[in-house]
Amino acid sequence: MRTLPDTVNSKMRLLVVGLNPSFHAADAGYGFAGPGNRFWSAARDAKIVTKERDPLYALQVDRVGMTDLAKRPTSRASELTDLDYRIGLARISRMCDWLSPEVVCVLGITGWRAALGDSKLSLGPQSIRLGGRPVYVLPNPSGLNAHTNHGDLVRRFGELPMSA
Repeated sequence: MRTLPDTVNSKMRLLVVGLNPSFHAADAGYGFAGPGNRFWSAARDAKIVTKERDPLYALQVDRVGMTDLAKRPTSRASELTDLDYRIGLARISRMCDWLSPEVVCVLGITGWRAALGDSKLSLGPQSIRLGGRPVYVLPNPSGLNAHTNHGDLVRRFGELPMSA
């Protein structure tokens, strides 16, 4: 299947969970690869990662792992179903039980709401924990998300409680 591999290990200080890969990202071989996506520049400016567009470097040097709630690539996250997200949440939960990242950060409130079946969930810290670890939801960094900007993403990344 045309998708992205997970870049994860047991030494992650942060596990970044995208909603699903875009076709652009699947073809490029790394997440958040679209030309309008703000993830890499915001994560770099917030000192989450030290090198852009290199998930293996992020994992090995910055201790930041990456995965997706749904592995199926689409042009827009709205093409996914609630079931896609629920199946993905079960997989991410097992991954967190196994690898114990320090913090889990989901990028995209709409997919998170669908995964949990709760339309009232909001951005920020969540009451649910995955693998006993805290979960935070930040805005989707896609250029299609007009509700956030680069500065907002940098600020929110900077508020994540991670070790150096």
